[in-house]
Amino acid sequence: MTEMSDGFYHADACDLADFAQQVLQPLQSGMVPQASDVQGNVPIYDMDALRAALDRPEARRRLMAEWARVLKDGAGVLVLRRAYADTSVLDAATAIYDQIIAREKAAQGTAADHFAAGSNDRIWNALQKLCEVDPETFVRYFANPVIDAACAAWLGPNYQMTAQVNVVHPGGAAQQAHRDYHLGFQTAEVSAEYPAHVHDLSPLMTLQGGIAHGDTPVESGPTKLLPFSQRYRPGYAAWRRKDFRAFFEDHYVQLPLQKGDALFFNPALFHAAGANSSEGIHRMVNLLQVSSAFGRAMETIDRVKMCTLVFAPMKRLVATAQLGGAAFDAALAATAEGYSFPTNLDRDPPAGGLAPQSQKALLKEAVLGDWDGGHLRARLEDQEVRRHV
Repeated sequence: MTEMSDGFYHADACDLADFAQQVLQPLQSGMVPQASDVQGNVPIYDMDALRAALDRPEARRRLMAEWARVLKDGAGVLVLRRAYADTSVLDAATAIYDQIIAREKAAQGTAADHFAAGSNDRIWNALQKLCEVDPETFVRYFANPVIDAACAAWLGPNYQMTAQVNVVHPGGAAQQAHRDYHLGFQTAEVSAEYPAHVHDLSPLMTLQGGIAHGDTPVESGPTKLLPFSQRYRPGYAAWRRKDFRAFFEDHYVQLPLQKGDALFFNPALFHAAGANSSEGIHRMVNLLQVSSAFGRAMETIDRVKMCTLVFAPMKRLVATAQLGGAAFDAALAATAEGYSFPTNLDRDPPAGGLAPQSQKALLKEAVLGDWDGGHLRARLEDQEVRRHV
């Protein structure tokens, strides 16, 4: 399945048979010579056996190259057993995360999950919050060569780490099958506006990871995974379709994790957190959202100032029919920040979808609405405060 003749993907043109052909294949053992086991097409690496290799540059690169092949062309997911040889730092971090959850719930209630309802607790920006509460525990937690090698294998050096702790309590609902950030966090309509080659680029810009803070048997709902599904190029257009989600539910695999294990997968992999049907396991996983260093512009721009300056002439030109349609959209794109991320999701949560309102959408609303310059300036400044830590 490739892009349509217009260079874009369309959900109604996605072919489930093509998808099944990509997914229903065995993992070739020759692709994962350093794996200690393969379960459900997912390669498993024993980091007790491989940890010393990370101290040898050539051996480290061979292992990283293997992981990159798995993430791109193979199963799309890998498990690193005993990524933390000493799990005492996980216990220390867990205690801190529990305190943060209790404090935030008392102040503002439970944070939202993007793809599930139910009794989940989430800490947005768990990375900074751990550092603020206990800097030494933070350092010990992230001073992990296994995690570093996995991130660098996919993204190269100078990656940007973020983390969101997720706790699913007994009775917590499963997520729906989805793909992840970037395009997976856009509505179907917005995702369809990106050309096909950008759909290929999106998963190369981020890496999804998870660190198990406790033993996670299948009944506690570890992530449901569909190996090889990242290979289906129009998958960002397809994942919301009922037939693709039904196929996922018929073919996913779940692997139990032990405290200190890490899971990494391509963000284009179809996946979903499982339902917690256990009697007493409060499943805590630190979800790592790691981004490429290249996801940044060359210059810093004061776009709040620009939006404020162009508001009056834009409004006048639109009102006199001298600006509209594609020309109006082009002027908005050159002026305002059109992307909702990065943001502070505690203060700037998604508004009626997967992403908060963008600066560009705010400026467009102001120009087309009955706003004055002072109201726009106040809204822009409020948005900036909410977006930043």
